[in-house]
Amino acid sequence: MLLLCVVYGISQECPTPVLTNPLNGAVNVPVDTNISWTPVVGVTSYLIAIGTFPGGDDIISERNVGSAPNYKPALGLPENTDIYVTISLFFFQGGISTVVCGSEMFSTESVTTVPLCTTLNIPADGQLNVNPATNISWDYAPTATGYVLSIGTTPGGSELLNPIDQGNILSHNPVPELPPNTTIYVLVIPYNAIGQAVGCIEESFTTSAVATLPGCTSLVNPFDGEINVPLTPLLEWTSVPDATGYRVTIGNSPTSSEVLDNTNFFTNTTFILELDANKTFFVTIIPFNAAGDAIGCQQESFSTLLGCGPFFDPVSGQLITLNPEINFPSTLSVCENELPLAYTAPDTAEGFRWYKIDVLGNESIISSTEDVLFTEEGLYRYEAYNTIIQPGGFVECESSQIFEVVTSEIATITSIDITEQANTIRITVNATGIGNYEYTLDDINGPYQNSNTFNNIAFGSHTIYVRDKNGCGIAEERIVQDLTLEGFPKFFSPNGDGINDYWQFIPPPISGDVALERIQVYNRYGQFLVQIDPGSQGWDGNINGSPQPASDYWFKAVDTSNNELTGHFSLKR
Repeated sequence: MLLLCVVYGISQECPTPVLTNPLNGAVNVPVDTNISWTPVVGVTSYLIAIGTFPGGDDIISERNVGSAPNYKPALGLPENTDIYVTISLFFFQGGISTVVCGSEMFSTESVTTVPLCTTLNIPADGQLNVNPATNISWDYAPTATGYVLSIGTTPGGSELLNPIDQGNILSHNPVPELPPNTTIYVLVIPYNAIGQAVGCIEESFTTSAVATLPGCTSLVNPFDGEINVPLTPLLEWTSVPDATGYRVTIGNSPTSSEVLDNTNFFTNTTFILELDANKTFFVTIIPFNAAGDAIGCQQESFSTLLGCGPFFDPVSGQLITLNPEINFPSTLSVCENELPLAYTAPDTAEGFRWYKIDVLGNESIISSTEDVLFTEEGLYRYEAYNTIIQPGGFVECESSQIFEVVTSEIATITSIDITEQANTIRITVNATGIGNYEYTLDDINGPYQNSNTFNNIAFGSHTIYVRDKNGCGIAEERIVQDLTLEGFPKFFSPNGDGINDYWQFIPPPISGDVALERIQVYNRYGQFLVQIDPGSQGWDGNINGSPQPASDYWFKAVDTSNNELTGHFSLKR
């Protein structure tokens, strides 16, 4: 059975930001900058348009640049100009699932120097046996806005082409053809608004005897622009009568050659193995013979089948993925002493695999069914997959989740700290254990909170509940009335008048017997001053016979259950 999981919006959102170089809003950007953007998973290829206004394409009309998230304009960018770049995410041929991202802008630098010189690339300097019908082309010179070209048959000569402004293009097609068996001298001088390049050196090549070049060819299978091409296609093109072979380049962008790099074939077919799914491939085929290479052959492209997706379903109008939809937690908790744990995959899929991951990141399979037995804590990976049949064989469409198996236990409440807050108290619960805990007051059913501190709680008795989030139990502790702030005086005045001369805990009438163990007094700087026996008369305001100044003082009271209460009082004189 083939399971189709519908996923809304998968990989169809533009990243933020779009541009990574230059960044949106950048200034003084070099005119020869390489533009790059944030890659998006699942994109077949990217379209780029460059203009001088938002969404504009007056500099570069929208073009497909393949799956590489970068593009360098062949002729550079205009200087001192606001440049707007619009990237479109191409998910499906035909335009239905092309997502256009909002334009982002940067400003180019002001060019203040003349350009450097350039060099020939076709033909190369010093090349021999060049076909007289050749085109002449040269490299882009950064900051150049045009080129002056001259061609002659002697050094410094220009009888074949007087110095002529070619404009901002990088090639010239001699008309008529160049003379055969002749050394040709070419001088290319780049220029911009500041002036011409200085010291440019003439280059030369030598033509061959007159010969007939082969014509260009075109793809037959897949045809140019075809989609859903099998992953192992038989690549075929029209035969060229005068050609003795063909040079084939295939890449994921118009300028790359990841699949084939100018590879020679002596027939007009070739079998390409294991192309990636859901990608656009750019193909250049150049026929050749003894006279040389065909001139002006155009690049073509096709897109492979969509594999596991996501892809657009024209029937439902939705994005479809063949990967199973999984809902698996990142942590699987087991109560103490419950290992080994038998577990069943919670998702619907055609197949399952479970892997144990060791400390070095190596995986070992522990089950290939929906059921698995965990014998220890650790890191694992869960994989669910569907199998589909496509041209070229079977394809597994899988989804996976790395997760951790951890053990847990009921909490142990070690102490409860109580601190005065105006007319209320703050309660802090201290608990230990290997679990993940949450807390509540007075109601075992909650609501529970992640914080172990409760603020603005009324005086009186309360019950603390600490619950293990993994269901391993609830610990509870009762706070009794005998440890509240009610019995601790707010001030005393040790002046010998017999009234409030000592500071000591006075049990409230409703508290019954007090279970205090000790009371410690600190000054307002946190320095310990004296410890008071709860059964004594109390503190008289002196330390080693020296009267302490009128001020605020802090106390900490500890009961026989090790619960703590802190507060403050004033010494008045």
